[in-house]
Amino acid sequence: MEAITRTTTRHAQLLSRPGKWHGRPTRIILSAVEIVPIHTSPKRKRGNDLATSLARRASVSLNREQYTFHGLEACGTGLSQDFGIRTRYRFDLHLAMILCLVATTFSGCASQPWVTLRSVPRNPLGDELQLTSWSGPQPTPRTVQLLRVYNLTDALKGDSRTLLESLQRITDEEPSADKVYAMSELAYLSARKIEKQDQAKALDLYGAAVLHAYAFLFDDRLAATRNCYDPQFRGACDLYNSALESALRLGCTRGELRPGTTKTIHTAAGTWDINCVLRGGVWQPDDFDHFKFVSDYEMKGLKNQYQNHGLGVPLIVVRRSYKNEPEAARYYPPDLSFPVTAFLRPVKEPNHAGRNQGLLELCDPLEINDTRVGRLQVPLESDLTTPLAYFLSKVPMESLATVGLLEPERLLIPRSDSQTMVKGLYMVQPYEQGKIPVVFIHGLWSSPMTWMEMFNDLRSSADIRRHYQFWFYLYPTGQPFWVSAAQLRRDLAEMRQSLDPQHREPALDQMVLVGHSMGGLVARLQTQESGPDYWKLASRIPWEQVKADPEVRQKLGEMFHFHPNPSIRRVVTIATPHAGSTFSNQTTQYLLGKLIQLPATIVNAQQQIFRDNPDLLFPESLLKIENSVDALSPKSPILPVMQAGQRMPWVKYNNIIGEIPRSWWLQPLGDHTDGVVSFESARSPDAEPAVIVPADHTTVHCHPLAVMEVRRILQEHLDQLRGHPVVGLKLLPPSMVR
Repeated sequence: MEAITRTTTRHAQLLSRPGKWHGRPTRIILSAVEIVPIHTSPKRKRGNDLATSLARRASVSLNREQYTFHGLEACGTGLSQDFGIRTRYRFDLHLAMILCLVATTFSGCASQPWVTLRSVPRNPLGDELQLTSWSGPQPTPRTVQLLRVYNLTDALKGDSRTLLESLQRITDEEPSADKVYAMSELAYLSARKIEKQDQAKALDLYGAAVLHAYAFLFDDRLAATRNCYDPQFRGACDLYNSALESALRLGCTRGELRPGTTKTIHTAAGTWDINCVLRGGVWQPDDFDHFKFVSDYEMKGLKNQYQNHGLGVPLIVVRRSYKNEPEAARYYPPDLSFPVTAFLRPVKEPNHAGRNQGLLELCDPLEINDTRVGRLQVPLESDLTTPLAYFLSKVPMESLATVGLLEPERLLIPRSDSQTMVKGLYMVQPYEQGKIPVVFIHGLWSSPMTWMEMFNDLRSSADIRRHYQFWFYLYPTGQPFWVSAAQLRRDLAEMRQSLDPQHREPALDQMVLVGHSMGGLVARLQTQESGPDYWKLASRIPWEQVKADPEVRQKLGEMFHFHPNPSIRRVVTIATPHAGSTFSNQTTQYLLGKLIQLPATIVNAQQQIFRDNPDLLFPESLLKIENSVDALSPKSPILPVMQAGQRMPWVKYNNIIGEIPRSWWLQPLGDHTDGVVSFESARSPDAEPAVIVPADHTTVHCHPLAVMEVRRILQEHLDQLRGHPVVGLKLLPPSMVR
């Protein structure tokens, strides 16, 4: 008892009472609980409010006095960072394992900084041209040799434009690849030297460097002297990319880089009008707010980085909202960003003013991997992962995992940028007709951020990108999962009405749901017919005799009377507790029950319906289950009904199960478990043979084998639609399939 201070005698006795866990005596001892002031920036103010409210509830539940509360720290949720909350509980080892796993294994993949800003942008020419040395920048020895051959060495110390004009005259008389390369290199170096003093002139020189590098690579007149095995060939690619990036940086600084605009530059070869246009994808010019450069950032938060090497400059476009934007824009998260690749090409025909023309093409790398130049198919330089990581570093969804668990009502209020609730479906790419939606549904104490590893890996496949679009569902995980299932049912119907009111889009009728942990239960309820079975779990009174306001009656009816969604054709459950989890027990139910605050709308509706229907409830009524932790108990009456429910003939179920290797410190958890959900509970009787992944509950959906299996499932789904033999991707060893 000496570890307990300032608690009432009754609560102290309760918290220090001996108990049993797996047949072994345990004792929980709580240390002093106090509320501490948290000093953070204004951006963290809402987190402070939440910490204070949690502290207030915790102090009331333990004692009517005020205490300092450091709260629950959830590894991988960013809780302590986003809300200034820490634990000061001390537990017996076994019980501590329970609460630690509740905090970590329900939350999803661990969080960390997604990107970091480089001190110096990445530049492949840095060493070759000595860009950062005290004596640099300097031309390469081959360029110096060429200038020496034509007696132009002394001109290096003079005006750069004079040198370039002299070299241009020599090239016009005797074209060769090495002269064009030297002109590109010298124009680039000259621009670097004067960039800070004269941005306009530097922009012209960078543009000249790009056009000369382009000529080196593609001009038919240089075919006889161009050698693709010469290191200069790769050097010309680097010159093209680096010079174009430098020009774009100046254009962004001057506000001149925007689709639909024209920029004029002056080179030794003449005057050029450069027109900026979009290529591929469905983003519109109005979506472009401003640009960031991929080379400025180092990707940290995602394990795999998917890049394509070629020509062009990978960019990050930060989207803006605007009037009369597409209906699908209501599903975009705030501060959405997306990848593009900038590619500059000259146009052969001069314009009406007699000036040379060029096209600056902003290509969507999710749709376009290469571009045609003459008879060549040229790969585009692209980066799909860094723009995603940059977006994730700006979006606040990670902190919503804790808000959704402990204060679900906060997800039911409108977003600051629209009238749409925080809860709901989210897109990170524009809606595209003809592509099948894959909807990711997170689990308890989690958010859509938990899916980013899998999303990043799946999106790397061109075939998957070509046929699928990915949506994410955010919901309050503190409420019973059948409430969330009713909300998802409504949200999917509203989205269909918004995107395809006439139901003419067949791809939307081939939807795939992927659910992790409790999210798998939310997904399964989208494909079941309720009949009278679910209402019988709530009350013995016939539904027709229930008295309630129309709004309350409608929401109650949506929870217990529903039909399967005919547009959902496949459900993938990952580490889902189909038969519940033993981690929902008296201890966790008590502790989290004290912290979870149900939405006022649900509480008020319950109070009203109980008041108007005094005989409504029976001892095991589903309506007595007030939060998600209680709902996941192996004794939860809804789970057997779900397992025995009628399987719709058009729906296929796939199952992925985590199983951690045995070790001495995990022996109390038992065999064949992911640490939270046992193998028997995670196995769905109506699913195809389950795939076993050697991972714990936290990381099973991020594991490479789980990603490979989901990719195989999506490929199989396509094969069935095409009428091909179902072979999928034979990626997993037979020993992993049970």
